[in-house]
Parts: sequence; C-alpha cells; structure tokens
Amino acid sequence: MGIFSSVTGRPGPSGFGSASTAEQVTEGVDASNLTAIVTGGASGIGFETARVLALRRAHVIIAARNLEAANEAKQLILKENKTARVDVLKLDLCSIKSVRAFVDSFSALDLPLNLLINNAGVMFCPHQLSEDGIEMQFATNHLGHFLLTNHLLEKMKHTARTTGVEGRIVNLSSIAHIHSYEDGIRFEEINNRSSYSDKRAYGQSKLANILHANELSRRLQGEGVNITVNSVHPGIIMTPLMRHSTLLMKTFKLFTFWMWKNVPQGAATTLYVALDPKLKGLTGKYYVDCNEMKPSSYARDEKLANKLWDFSNKLIDGASVPKAE
Repeated sequence: MGIFSSVTGRPGPSGFGSASTAEQVTEGVDASNLTAIVTGGASGIGFETARVLALRRAHVIIAARNLEAANEAKQLILKENKTARVDVLKLDLCSIKSVRAFVDSFSALDLPLNLLINNAGVMFCPHQLSEDGIEMQFATNHLGHFLLTNHLLEKMKHTARTTGVEGRIVNLSSIAHIHSYEDGIRFEEINNRSSYSDKRAYGQSKLANILHANELSRRLQGEGVNITVNSVHPGIIMTPLMRHSTLLMKTFKLFTFWMWKNVPQGAATTLYVALDPKLKGLTGKYYVDCNEMKPSSYARDEKLANKLWDFSNKLIDGASVPKAE
C-alpha cells in the first residue's frame, strides 16, 4: 500500500482500501456475541465506530467525557436501529480518577468484554497540564488509555477464557507518529513548556499508542492469552478532534484534498481490525487503509516500548500519591 493506493482508493491485499467504508468492511459480520467499549464514541469516527458495531449487533458501551453528547449519540443509533444495545458511561481520559471510576461503573454492569477500541483523543492543543500534572496530549491520548486498558485486562482475559472468543484491543494512532520529538519520547521533559510543540507532542502521543499496543501484545503472547492488540491510522478526516487547528486544517485541505477521507471511511480500518475474521491471531501490527503497514523505526523499538511501559506506570503511581495539605 502506497500513496497511489491511498489516493485512488484501490484495494490492497485485504480487499479493502482508503475508499472502503465502515459498513463495507463489516458486511456479513455478526457481532451479536460481542461487547465493545468505544472511547470517544459520541462524535466523529468514534461515533461511526459505535454505530456500525451496533448495526452488526454488538453490545456497545460509549465511553465519553460529555454525557449529553453521548446520550444524543445513543439516541441517533437507536433511531436508526431500534434493536441496538447501547449504554453510555462517563470517561475523562485525562483524569486518572475518572478512568478508575469508569472501570468501576463498567464492572457494575456485570458484562463480558470482547473489544476495547481506544479511539478518543485531543490534537494540537496549547500546552496545558491535566489535573494529575501531566501534559494534556500525552495524558489523554496515551496515559489514560494505558491505564484504562490495564484495568480492563482481567475482564477481557476472563471473557476470552470462558467464551473461547478472541478478544481484540485496537489503539487509534496516526501517521503523525513519525513526527515526534527527537529520540521519540522525551521521558525527562514530558511536561516541559518552553520547548513544547503542539504538533510534536501529538506525534509523541501517537507514537506512544503504537508502542503501548506492541508491548502489550508481546506480554499477552508471553502469557498465552487469547487477546490481540493492534494499532491503526484512520486517515486524515475533518472531525471535532481538530478543533484547536480548524483554520490550519481547512487551509491544508485545500491543497491536499485528495488525501482526505470522510467519516465512514475514517472508521473503516478500526472496524476491519476489530471484527474481520481473517485477522484472527494477528497481533502487534499497524494498519493503514485496512492493510498492514510498517510503522516508524521508533514504533518498532522494543526497548523504547518497554521503557515507555515502566515510565507510564511510574507517572500513574506518582499521580496517585495523596498530596500533603
């Protein structure tokens, strides 16, 4: 798969390409035995992902910061599909407290968990720290999903073990992962304001998404667990994710219109990786336009991935220590 295929929409080895839509790549799939969590499922490609999962009869949990928007999304899905199974739970990924509260709320539903779609994110935002004192793009795009995934793993392992159905975790990354800081992840300066670049900080967080997926994949394989973990680049789509750079993106789109996807096309790769039966057992991969591609050398660096894993745990542990009054 190259630029020509992306521009023309010509299908790759999978039979799908950049022009394929979420409904097309899941046609004929019966997901009625699956329960899925979609973070950021209230808008953009997250909503399309939740909608099509529900259309394919999965039980969908929309995890979102804005409950009003999430409930509106639920009603839109039910209006189209009266038999859809959709629940809404609050989740603010930039808050460790909120992530843990979400896991408690989900556990209270006493549901299995087959699919975890780590979709939500922020993009190109000005420098700011989360309530836990961590740079916002890294906190939201990577650390929140890292913590969420770790807290849901036992539920996913139990579901896979008792049902015999393969669990799947999908991390939404981006081609922007190639445009990170020098050395990939700046561990010693994660919160540095003076050298902050909104574009490189976004690239760093998207690199972290792939490194997280790959490291978790290796660990689960070592345990012999029936769960795959993969990452995807959804494509370039005008969604609410770009609210911090709308003018820049609209100008960019004028000159690169041939590269852009609509929302149904943008959700296609996520749903292909989450549901396609041909991908059974394939893990630690990176997909673009519904086809496997090789990510950057940093994204394939096992030592960097392991270092990020330990660093992420230390950030969470440090943020969890009660502050002296």
